[in-house]
Amino acid sequence: MDSPHGAAVTAEDFGLKGPRGWAFRGVRLDAPPGALVAIEGPSGSGRTCLLLALTGRMRPSEGRAEVGGLRLPRQMAAARRISALGPVPGVSELDPAFTVAEHLRERALLQRRFDGSLRALLRPRAERTAAARDRIDTALAAAGLDPATLPKAERTSVRDLERLEALRLSVALALIDRPRLLAVDDTDLKLSDAERAEAWELLRSVADSGTTVLAVCSQAPGVAITVRTDNSATTATESADTEDVTEADATDASEPAEAPEATTTEKTTDEGTADAFAETGRA
Repeated sequence: MDSPHGAAVTAEDFGLKGPRGWAFRGVRLDAPPGALVAIEGPSGSGRTCLLLALTGRMRPSEGRAEVGGLRLPRQMAAARRISALGPVPGVSELDPAFTVAEHLRERALLQRRFDGSLRALLRPRAERTAAARDRIDTALAAAGLDPATLPKAERTSVRDLERLEALRLSVALALIDRPRLLAVDDTDLKLSDAERAEAWELLRSVADSGTTVLAVCSQAPGVAITVRTDNSATTATESADTEDVTEADATDASEPAEAPEATTTEKTTDEGTADAFAETGRA
């Protein structure tokens, strides 16, 4: 049974096939709410595809899965609403030209626009600003990122962040949405042993707070529930993870596809993006 916050994640014979073959196949998983789940395997073994499939962003080809009691693929849109992406290359990357403050303000504005209630939107501007600041501060604290310690504080550009600092920022941005499920790709990429330990400590603390965490890695820590992707019948190339294996590619033509309901990063309509950029001072 789900906790009030975290989402249980289960899968049985879960698989996704794209134009180049099986990205992953035969995946089994049973993780309770608030679990830290490591998706382990070598590059090119379908790790990112599995991450995106379990968050409702890619349509599986076989098997079954549930996220927070929501069945995949039937309830993919609902699964997207309760999950949030941390860093996923090609999907939810940080903009190197943005400052930390601009990223945080934009995410808070988009969260308010797309996820806020009508009553919240009608509150006085000062109250809305204070609520957004509170969400940002809470997310930064949970991600262990203190902007005051950065070279130019919140005015520091993403391109000037260290790898671990960028990971913390991405996690903080995702946590602004207060998701029940957090998904992080390439958790241990280009990190030293000490930094890797810090990254896993961060994700463990997020999970301990109640949010279920899915994290792609090359080597899982002992504290995580581990699911491996290198035993698939056929393995797609790494580029297939986010480019060749799309939701449309994997959709059964006999089943009506859901309209992709955007995530916080993805749900920026032209109007919404323009408004958010205007309020953050970006052109």
